[in-house]
Amino acid sequence: MKFKKIAPGDLAFFKSVAGEGHVFMDEDSLRLAARDETEDLEYLPEVIMQPVSSREISEVLKYCNEQRIPVTVRGAGTGLSGGALPVYGGVVLDTRRLNRILNLDAQNFQVMVEPGVITQVLQEYVLEHGLFYPPDPASCGSCFIGGNVAENSGGPKAVKYGVVKDYVLNLEVVLPDGEIIWTGANVLKNATGYNLTQLIVGSEGTLAVVTKIVLRLIPAVKHTVLMLAPFRSSVEACRVVNEIMLAGITPSALEFMERNAILWAMEYTQNSTISLADDIQAHLLIELDGNDMDMLQKQAEQVMEVLSHFDTGEILFADSHEQKQILWALRRKVGEAVKKHSVYKEEDTVVPRAALPELLAAVKQIGLAYGFNSVCYGHAGDGNLHMNIIKENMSDEDWNNKLPVAIRELFTETVRLGGTISGEHGIGLVQKGYMDIAFGKTALNLMKGIKATFDPNGILNPGKIFP
Repeated sequence: MKFKKIAPGDLAFFKSVAGEGHVFMDEDSLRLAARDETEDLEYLPEVIMQPVSSREISEVLKYCNEQRIPVTVRGAGTGLSGGALPVYGGVVLDTRRLNRILNLDAQNFQVMVEPGVITQVLQEYVLEHGLFYPPDPASCGSCFIGGNVAENSGGPKAVKYGVVKDYVLNLEVVLPDGEIIWTGANVLKNATGYNLTQLIVGSEGTLAVVTKIVLRLIPAVKHTVLMLAPFRSSVEACRVVNEIMLAGITPSALEFMERNAILWAMEYTQNSTISLADDIQAHLLIELDGNDMDMLQKQAEQVMEVLSHFDTGEILFADSHEQKQILWALRRKVGEAVKKHSVYKEEDTVVPRAALPELLAAVKQIGLAYGFNSVCYGHAGDGNLHMNIIKENMSDEDWNNKLPVAIRELFTETVRLGGTISGEHGIGLVQKGYMDIAFGKTALNLMKGIKATFDPNGILNPGKIFP
């Protein structure tokens, strides 16, 4: 792709739109926008803008489309697939100023927000009104709703409540030519034409810039029961997941953590409240929720009955809000703990839930064949396994040359099991070379055709998704 480099005249236009105080070219700002949480990748933009309205974004996109200047939208920078990295330089649209909760319609269980609203801020706001927004990424305390929409994020609650796409009713978006449209309607049912709303969700900022989001909400639940179940076999822990579901119980969260995942998280958070016996190889974090505490206790007893048929250690019940917070903090910090421990690559595979034990076994077998260790954890309740491949003592040559072959083998096995190569992190930059495993030529060409229809000049988040 050939794009125009930003010239003084372009910079003057950007300042006239957003104001001089919201256009940045200093080295510190550029370095910050050059990275996200994906490995150690860095791509410097030429300029950063912080717009505050759809109108400003419209003017910028229209100009950049005419001038062939690449534009990459950035949220909080918590992505794990390189989706917000400006690989061709150009403009980074930083959405932090688009951070308003615009309207809460409690009667219709809806809320309208801008893309720069922090996920946890939204969750806490609607909870004050007795409502619940379930998508709950590990980075909920810092990630933006707009980024969640771009990646179709999930999190622990997805096993019971679904992912972001299940809550997006309507979107205001700015197209690459600057036109502003709404993609749907603020209704629960909509059979009117193609579903543009769901096309934008998960499109990773490659089709349009989202400027307003209408989300459906559900009533808040009053009670939760949380237990941590240790297992002497990681594969057996994965097998239990489907047995719990087959028993007629749908937990609000069902999380898997290998031994090193929870051990490193304990070290990282300096948390020693959990006793980790030498023979324990994995844990399941199981949460039940509802409004009837008696019913929850009965469900917990059913879960215990299922667990009694497997080789577990002593099961811990969180008996206070503080203890629940400690357990959830460990789970949420696993990714950061792994990152601090070693150079790593994180894969985000997902398979049908019953195939999870086979997938985990395949990861370990491929690791033995190619000489790498892995730390696995994830949303076992919906078959989503995060695999952290650890460099440790692998040579740079093997890491750079053998590992991509191993990952291709791993993804091929994932697809053979009925799964796909990303459950919630997206394709972005780092996975695009493997898209041919998940899709044939015809399907990829259809996707490229959609991209070309929305963005014929290819200015929006170029270099992502497609090989």
